[in-house]
Amino acid sequence: MRRDVRILLLGDDGVGKSTLITSLIKESYVANVQHVIPEVTIPPEVTPDNVTTHIVDTSTRPEYRDTLESEIRKAHVICIVYAIDEPVTFNRLGGHWLPYIRSLGVNVPVVLVGNKIDLRGDDVSNKCLEDEVVPIMNEFKEVETCVECSAKQPLNVSEVFYFAQKAVLHPTAPLYDSREHVLKPACVDALQRIFNLCDLDKDGVLDDDELNEFQRKCFNAPLQLQELEAVKEVVKEHEPEGVNEVGLTEYGFLFLHTLFIQRGRLETTWTVLRQFGYGDDLTLRESFLCPRIDIPPDCSVELSPKGYQFFTELFQVFDKDKDSALKKSELEALFKTSPGNPWAHTAFPQTTITTELGAVTLQGFLAQWSMTTMLDYQLTLRYLAYLGFEGDTTTAIKVTRPRKIDRRKGKVQRNVFLCYVFGAPKSGKTSLLRGFLDKPFSDQYEPTARPFAVVNSVEIKGAEKYLVMEEFGTQYEAEVLQNKKRLDKCDLLCFVFDSSDVNSFSYVVNLRKQYHLDHMPSVFVATKSDSDLVLQRHEVQPDVYCRNLGIAAPISISVKSRQMADLFNILTAVAMCPSIATPPGFLDANSGTLKMRRYLTAMGVAGALIAVCLLGMRLYRHNGPNA
Repeated sequence: MRRDVRILLLGDDGVGKSTLITSLIKESYVANVQHVIPEVTIPPEVTPDNVTTHIVDTSTRPEYRDTLESEIRKAHVICIVYAIDEPVTFNRLGGHWLPYIRSLGVNVPVVLVGNKIDLRGDDVSNKCLEDEVVPIMNEFKEVETCVECSAKQPLNVSEVFYFAQKAVLHPTAPLYDSREHVLKPACVDALQRIFNLCDLDKDGVLDDDELNEFQRKCFNAPLQLQELEAVKEVVKEHEPEGVNEVGLTEYGFLFLHTLFIQRGRLETTWTVLRQFGYGDDLTLRESFLCPRIDIPPDCSVELSPKGYQFFTELFQVFDKDKDSALKKSELEALFKTSPGNPWAHTAFPQTTITTELGAVTLQGFLAQWSMTTMLDYQLTLRYLAYLGFEGDTTTAIKVTRPRKIDRRKGKVQRNVFLCYVFGAPKSGKTSLLRGFLDKPFSDQYEPTARPFAVVNSVEIKGAEKYLVMEEFGTQYEAEVLQNKKRLDKCDLLCFVFDSSDVNSFSYVVNLRKQYHLDHMPSVFVATKSDSDLVLQRHEVQPDVYCRNLGIAAPISISVKSRQMADLFNILTAVAMCPSIATPPGFLDANSGTLKMRRYLTAMGVAGALIAVCLLGMRLYRHNGPNA
């Protein structure tokens, strides 16, 4: 809500514009006032809505024309004053002033002010006044209301400026169609979303506890039992469908706000809308969806304990059949208060843990949000707001310590790690990622057409960590490897080669050489260990190449045979202690790091020896002793 309101008074000369301002300030009638009153500023503490109010007087004299147009363009609300005793000034509302404002391209609320009611007789009924004003309001939708007053008595003077303020702070136009006497579609959508957020048990009704929680959130005060019953009785009297034996239905909730608006209590509906993040255009404010948060270079963003708790409770509420998994319909219901599933344009739910039927488990749901927060924390912030996180959404995330500090200290304190996966086509990258999620293996090859990321939890020394693995395909590899910012976000590189393809290893070696990746923690993985092992067509074999780098020899796995050699725990361990997989020339290793490096290297060498023995046995079987 804005913190200042600029009220402009327009109208023919002699209708009492300057006198109205003087009567407001002096709180009494002043007979002789100057032709144009200087701008008046009223401090916020004396206004009902605690806003600074500027009141500007105008004149129709030719010498004031430029000033007049300038002030019209600066105004937040315009009061067009006419004199009750001069019908011609009323006729000029629709004949001159309202078209003139439109001709300047100005679209602000307008309040019609009938001054000098002390000069009118008692024979004019409210029906007559309505018959006069309604046609103008129907033709000019910017007209919010009409107020009659007397600057001389004075009568209703403060109400004029109150309604002018209200027209800016609590406008009717975005909420209500005055012709059809119904809420506008955008208002209905916003109120339906608020109803769904307040329906904590998702039964389609606001019971007494939920109504009280709504009242506390919006107005900081609960309703007494008799007040609750009175509200429901009002709804039931006019719209029986609005209340049932449990409480207030969505229909009743909408009816209540229609009633508030029709009775001039727009501030009630606007207070609710603004409390739930809506701006004057009835869209969620950008500051509400994505509050500013400082992310220093080399830091990442993770969910905080509050964030994990929120998503866990959200999962449990929408798991209606209590099978510990969210199927498609339950996910659709969960995202009902948002623009839709945030992962709709990804491979979700193939990116996380699901049941055999494709329903997302709680582990998979939390893992997916962990990945989303790491890769795009602003998207997580937006959905925290969409889904009804209570309070400051930035408390649901946390900024990690810079990677350089972690590496210098030799210990990483983060809980979510990012691993980029590179390899030649058909080397088994996608199968590796699917194996991480325990998805069924497929012999059918499909080239990676766009980046594909998966996430799962990994237990390290009793603590749950999340590992995000992302592959890019040959089309996007260069784009990623040339982008320093993207590489800086990565914790380690996983180079995959097909142990049964003679050219596969050269591909990843050339990538490392071309893009100067020696400074990055790296793990080599030899896939398809269930196939015949071949010598790689490279100047040195993979185990020798890794030994020359000072890192562990390639880890041999077979996704097809589910022989994973504890790969994902090793990748996570490397992400937590990256120096063990970084060539020695690019780090200052401590003794503990060297011990771990020697341990992993020994593991790798032993694996290589076993692989060589297996190769020898296969050759012997095929070619006899001459092999």
